[in-house]
Amino acid sequence: ECQQKCRERVFRELHQDREVGACPRESPSFHSRFTTLTIAREPRSKCGAEDGAAGTSRGCADARPGAAAIAALFEPSGDGKTPQVAVLVGAPGMGKTTMVRKAMVECREGTLHAQFDGVFCIDCQAIAIPEEASVADLVSECCPHQQEPAGKILDDQKKILFIFDGFEALGFSLVQPEAELSSDPREVKLLELTLLSLLKKSVLPKASLLITTRPTALGSLGHCLEGEYYVEILGFSAARREEYFHRYFENPSKADLALGFARGNKILYSLCVIPVMSWTVCTILEQELCGKKNLLEGSKATTEMMLFYLSQLLKHRDRNNPQVLQQFLLQLCSLSADGIWKHKVLFEEKEIKDRGLDQPGLLPLFLNEKISKEGEDHGNVYAFTHLHLQEFFAAMFYVLEDDGEVVGGLGRLENVVSKLLESYSKSRKDLNGTVRFLFGLVSQKSIEYVDKTIGCRISPRAREELLTWLQGRHRGLSHPGQALKVSEMDTFHFLFEMNEKSFTQSALGHFTDLDLQDTKLTLFDQMALSFCIQHWAGLSCVTLQGCSFHQQDPKAELDVSRREELPCPIHLLCRALRHRGSALRVLRLQWCQLSESCCMELAALLVEQPSLARLELGDSSLGDGGVRLLCEGLRHPGCHLRVLR
Repeated sequence: ECQQKCRERVFRELHQDREVGACPRESPSFHSRFTTLTIAREPRSKCGAEDGAAGTSRGCADARPGAAAIAALFEPSGDGKTPQVAVLVGAPGMGKTTMVRKAMVECREGTLHAQFDGVFCIDCQAIAIPEEASVADLVSECCPHQQEPAGKILDDQKKILFIFDGFEALGFSLVQPEAELSSDPREVKLLELTLLSLLKKSVLPKASLLITTRPTALGSLGHCLEGEYYVEILGFSAARREEYFHRYFENPSKADLALGFARGNKILYSLCVIPVMSWTVCTILEQELCGKKNLLEGSKATTEMMLFYLSQLLKHRDRNNPQVLQQFLLQLCSLSADGIWKHKVLFEEKEIKDRGLDQPGLLPLFLNEKISKEGEDHGNVYAFTHLHLQEFFAAMFYVLEDDGEVVGGLGRLENVVSKLLESYSKSRKDLNGTVRFLFGLVSQKSIEYVDKTIGCRISPRAREELLTWLQGRHRGLSHPGQALKVSEMDTFHFLFEMNEKSFTQSALGHFTDLDLQDTKLTLFDQMALSFCIQHWAGLSCVTLQGCSFHQQDPKAELDVSRREELPCPIHLLCRALRHRGSALRVLRLQWCQLSESCCMELAALLVEQPSLARLELGDSSLGDGGVRLLCEGLRHPGCHLRVLR
């Protein structure tokens, strides 16, 4: 019931987003969650994003919130000149429209009145104006709530700001004869001529312009603007990601748990630089937390969140012609895989066209266009919005079907997947993200989700190959005559991505020992480890010498009340080891920096796990109170421990 309420609220918010348009209604969640974005104020070729987004991340800073950020774009520069045309560039989901919406809400409250008498926002994606219109018509149609008559405001040209939001959606030619352009704001002309007159400043030449656009439209836009400067929106910095999580979750403890979960998953946390990905993660984790005190009962994997993100990007695409989307994704995945193998993140325009990816309705959702420098003649280049997105589509290359055949295999899927896994095992550790996504994509849940929400087919044929590889890699690491042990943390992450009980049981069924040493176990690591332990019937010996257990970022400071709500560091481990059917005999936790708070969990394990015969807790700070708790477990009739160190 709680999760259903969460889903209904999310649906309402998405529905409101579509209705809001250029003059948004005031939404409590919109105001409370708005978080300042990171922007780059240098020319685009000199800037980039952090955490895997393409670029170098120079000259970047946090923007001011809402209207203040827009006002700052039109402040005098170092040479004393006040810019009149600003272009805000960013990939889909980076927060361009959100910043504009926030600014328009604040503008109605008077925030920008000192700088502009009128601010008019033209939503290029939802513009619904007759084929012919004047600038005055445009103002009246786009801002029906404007109290002052449009004509009166247009008379004072110096203090007007026009915002073109989503410029790339206009779709008309920007090459028109100069003589056809208008110079009178009340003159009725073809809509494209009226808009072009504003952009070229043949009408209202003293008005200021702010244009938000995806990188793909920069080439054509540059031909019709003069004196413009570019600002690239780069999403959330690390500090702003933390702020967003705390704004999203009203409960500080839940915010800390969700943030700890995300931070522990390097791929997921890195992707949260994209604001819409942060929203995706928070939305899914909020549903997980409904009716629960913490996230430790949940098991959301990265692939599942990526598929939800992909479905959000594609939800407004044409579902009546799934073949077009299927073919586009096939070629996109092929491009991704080719780049991953060749350590390549930039793709030339010819590669895009040769693969048939130059589709304006789809390409900008996944790839950023980067304008070539002057003097270079190889055309523009493209890069995925984030490196982990490229890894995700590279993994999909191996399992996406095309008329019953898997595009990556061309009938020889096993050989292709084997090459990927073999290369990862030998030397290509950079393929970890691709391999992890591959496990997640072939889960039954993912196969059904992709078919239902995206309309594409994923083949399950790689599952057997993945199972054989997992079983074989650890047999090779175990010495002859010794117990078969698993000693690679990535194995648990791969199984957690697939998140299937039967597959995990088959993968681990031949092994008896778990041996991880000197490993910093994040919350996400612990969740993956615990999931596997619960479905590992033959596990008899667990060695975690020198490992540390983290619940959240060590830099995060919690007040006492919130700290007390967090479970002890080994809560997940002990809960997993207490599962029914466990054959655990030995548990080694030397040098794990355990404290008194861990002893209650250990005592419960002694009581509930009669097979446990050996417990090693060397170099811990249990304290007298901790030892007393431990003794309660030792005295219990259910405890059959033989050795305590």
